[in-house]
Amino acid sequence: MTFAPSPIPSRTQYVQDAIKHAILTAQLVPGQALVETELAAQFGVSKTPVREALKTLAGTGLVVMSQYKGVTVRMVDAEMAREVYDVRLLLEPEALRRSITRKASLEAAQEALSRSDTAEDKADRSLANRDFHRALYLPCGNPLLARMLDEVRDQAALVSTVAWSAIPSWEREAAEHREILRLALDGDADGAGRALHEHIASFVRRAFPEEGAEA
Repeated sequence: MTFAPSPIPSRTQYVQDAIKHAILTAQLVPGQALVETELAAQFGVSKTPVREALKTLAGTGLVVMSQYKGVTVRMVDAEMAREVYDVRLLLEPEALRRSITRKASLEAAQEALSRSDTAEDKADRSLANRDFHRALYLPCGNPLLARMLDEVRDQAALVSTVAWSAIPSWEREAAEHREILRLALDGDADGAGRALHEHIASFVRRAFPEEGAEA
């Protein structure tokens, strides 16, 4: 007899989603302590769903659990940012090329780009931008490749949140997104892959320049 995986209890999922949203919209900042009792009181739940939610968020790389410091929002520095974005540079352009080669539908990417353009606040725009990138690589035809990119998705969003707080660059990135999508819709797999690679690389160069390099 086989058993299906148990679903995440609704209270745990609610707490997890709320904390994640707060982190990715800079309501909770890197290094900030996340105290179980305080969060339980805030959300009107026991400590158990809070504890389980924090464990899951630690697994995605958004929070850090320490025996001595407790749970804190993950700090973002240049080394962490470059590691996360290096993974994206290696995998995401190739996934997009495969999505285009397979003639996969990019309707979800178009919809996400429209939502980003009409977003009324930073939180909605950030979520739409994340959805845009995911819509490009998800139909690549290799579920493992898509899952690998999903695994760094939250960490990439945290890097972006910190970077945008210091250097807002929404308009530039939106223009780059439109060009990537144009090439993709034209069926130019190599051109779209190169444009996506440069889009990701240039963001890191601007936000976390190498020591001694020009901004």
